[in-house]
Amino acid sequence: MIRVVLVNSIRILANVIAAVLENEPDIDVVGCATTIDEALALAPQCDILIASTRLPDNGALRITQAVAKANLPTKVLILGLAESKEEVLHYVEAGAAGYVLQDDSVDALLAKLRSTYAGVPMISPEIVGVLLSRVAELAHDSGQAELKPGASLELTAREREILTLIGQGLTNQQIAARLTIEVGTVKNHVHRILNKLNVADRQTAATYLDLLQ
Repeated sequence: MIRVVLVNSIRILANVIAAVLENEPDIDVVGCATTIDEALALAPQCDILIASTRLPDNGALRITQAVAKANLPTKVLILGLAESKEEVLHYVEAGAAGYVLQDDSVDALLAKLRSTYAGVPMISPEIVGVLLSRVAELAHDSGQAELKPGASLELTAREREILTLIGQGLTNQQIAARLTIEVGTVKNHVHRILNKLNVADRQTAATYLDLLQ
């Protein structure tokens, strides 16, 4: 039996998905959560935690990082990703075991859920290529670590600018308005900042501002 926890900021959507999954003889939905704290409290009780990208403040990414950091046997399946190599890479690097795209069908969700549980996640050839390139890049960076201490703290000028605004307490929407860019673009920058600094949330990232001066 595959024990599942659903995480969605809109509870009725979680309930709808839960009703679909409960019709499957090998799936048991053990809980639904609408917040990060609720999700992490339920995580030890399940095999697969399905986290929706609808969660605010990079909730799905933060849950993925927290589960990985806690070394839980729980696998995180990200629900609702756009078909973007960059977005998928962010979550996989954070520790996600699989992902379900926005346009995937219920059958695709079930197939990916079962394959993730079996330890054989369904990943497109394009994403596999990107992941292999990323592994090679990380291996190269690791080899250069002694030559460039603190390289993980190197941010682009735009990322430093956004991190400064985060430190001022601005939301993604406020940052987008301030810089006259799309909210989605801000989110992408925030994802990269969190990954480069190897932190789980915006508040912790902001504490690095002094180090980056």
